[in-house]
Amino acid sequence: MRLENKVAVITGGSGGIGSAAVRLFVENGANVLAVDRDEDRLQEAIAGLNPEKAAYCCADVSQEADVDAYMRAAVERFGGVDIALLNAGVLGELLPITEYPVEMFDAVTSVNLRGAWLGLRAAFGHMKGRGGGSIVMTSSVQGLSAIQYTTAYTASKHAVVGMMRGAALEGAQFKIRVNTVHPGLTNTQMMGGLHEQLASEAETEQTAQGIMDDWAQTVPMRRYASPVELARLMLFLASDDASYCTGQTYVADGGLLTSWTPTVTEDGMQGHNSSGPRV
Repeated sequence: MRLENKVAVITGGSGGIGSAAVRLFVENGANVLAVDRDEDRLQEAIAGLNPEKAAYCCADVSQEADVDAYMRAAVERFGGVDIALLNAGVLGELLPITEYPVEMFDAVTSVNLRGAWLGLRAAFGHMKGRGGGSIVMTSSVQGLSAIQYTTAYTASKHAVVGMMRGAALEGAQFKIRVNTVHPGLTNTQMMGGLHEQLASEAETEQTAQGIMDDWAQTVPMRRYASPVELARLMLFLASDDASYCTGQTYVADGGLLTSWTPTVTEDGMQGHNSSGPRV
């Protein structure tokens, strides 16, 4: 019960990693408010959990009024906010810079960057008066590296790291800890969508499962992470076990960043070279 009597807000709460975190946090004693845009998926995320410990709020994390509303909902339902897991994110399409629509760039950064900043700001306001708290922001291995044709996603995930570091310095005096988590290849719906996109664009009979299998072999541990493996890292950072951890990047990637430099071919084909996977 590492989070007993703590109140946690989890954005992207209906996604793969987010829903795993919702369940794991509740199992460890937290009162959890799951936040996302799709009400049906949010209901699935908290299905079977104690209704006194788990609730949801539909919100667009890129809208200030919605962010204020979900934080207020957590306070009204559970009495405050001790933990903010700012996990909502979107990938966008794989496109060269010259073909990348401005509208898509704005859509990706509005969720991944603006949404994270709005959540960070709102959490600070509640945690200052509560004597501290933990903010965990989901970045990506692409927040510490880069992949071609993902300029908006990569830029937003790098920006989250800078945001985290500045916030950690501001938060230390208020006992507010701020850290980032950097997932590698993880078996989620977002990654599944990417596999499907690449398979549909391939000039061969490459399947989505084939792409996933090939990429898994480029990870030193030879597999994708399960969402709960990322959720366990988030649980640690949210808990008092991480009481002296702030301003840091925490990677869970099976050794990926130590072993490959990702690239993208112009024909969209998936493959790999001695440096690792490419798409």
